Amino acid sequence: MSLIRRASFSTLLCSSAFMLFSQNALAQAAAAQPGAAQTGGLSRTMVGKADVSVPGREALVAKVEVAPGSRAGRHTHPGDEISYISEGEVDLLIDGQPPRTLKAGETFVVPAGVIHDAHNASNGTVKLIGVYVVEKGKPLATPAP
Repeated sequence: MSLIRRASFSTLLCSSAFMLFSQNALAQAAAAQPGAAQTGGLSRTMVGKADVSVPGREALVAKVEVAPGSRAGRHTHPGDEISYISEGEVDLLIDGQPPRTLKAGETFVVPAGVIHDAHNASNGTVKLIGVYVVEKGKPLATPAP
């Protein structure tokens, strides 16, 4: 077997092992994150997880959907949320700020510990990609009064 073929095979084998490990770790992370699953009209599907340069923090990436006529529910995160609206229109309600209506192509940031909610008043599902840079070992979301 030539050196190039062996290198390609090794790369393929390492990539496959990494993908299997990542999927298993992600499934375990989702299971360990009770706030990361589904609540009423909100669903979060974890698609990535990695350590970041800040000790004790990690980045979680999720596909988030808010069903028509639903609310995410008032909640907080143990770190910053940075999100991109990929489909639909949503009313973002952040405590201490005026409500904002966001459309596909727009982004928002919610600082750590700030109570917020999202309301989908439309007839279509709102889809967004959420990146959460949070404290390791804490639930992704905690309900707020």
